[in-house]
Amino acid sequence: MLAVLAVGGAVAAVVLMGSGGDDSPGDKPSASVSGSPRPSLSLPSELPSTLPSELPSRLPSRLPTQLPSEFPSGLESLVPSLAADEVPYYLLQTGDCFDTDAARPGQAARRSCREPHDAEVVQVAELEGDYPSDRALREAASDLCEQPLNRKAEGQPKGTVGGILVQYPDTTGYGVGIDDVACSLAADTGAGSRKLTHPLT
Repeated sequence: MLAVLAVGGAVAAVVLMGSGGDDSPGDKPSASVSGSPRPSLSLPSELPSTLPSELPSRLPSRLPTQLPSEFPSGLESLVPSLAADEVPYYLLQTGDCFDTDAARPGQAARRSCREPHDAEVVQVAELEGDYPSDRALREAASDLCEQPLNRKAEGQPKGTVGGILVQYPDTTGYGVGIDDVACSLAADTGAGSRKLTHPLT
């Protein structure tokens, strides 16, 4: 039986931008050729004769010499400062191998699957529905991962896999549209020292 380690805490702001408009044929203007006169365009005959001769003379004489030394705490969960190989867990894809850091539960440092690593993503699942609490999200994420992880674990050589890692959004992250769950097999649980050294079979 595998030990379960579920990790949440990914908070991010997602901005979706789209272009509006429906380009259906009925909405496009049509061009036609006819002998009717075309409207003429006329320009104003007079331009202003005077332009302002002076720029404002009062500019600030002093600029601030000191910037605030502290920013509000907790912002790193919204816009984390990442190492070059580190990504938010929800950007992982099936087959990605990575290391974890208990101090940064929503992050994953990508690694080569042929080098020592903590875990490998077996499946990325998507949460649907309403979840009133982090606990409800954790339970739903664990349910999504249970079968695919058990199936994959059964096919691994004995002693290879020691646990599972389920990464999911907290209620804040889910509220802004983060709905991915990364279901991964790990060599060890918690702060264990064993590593996977090859891709899962």
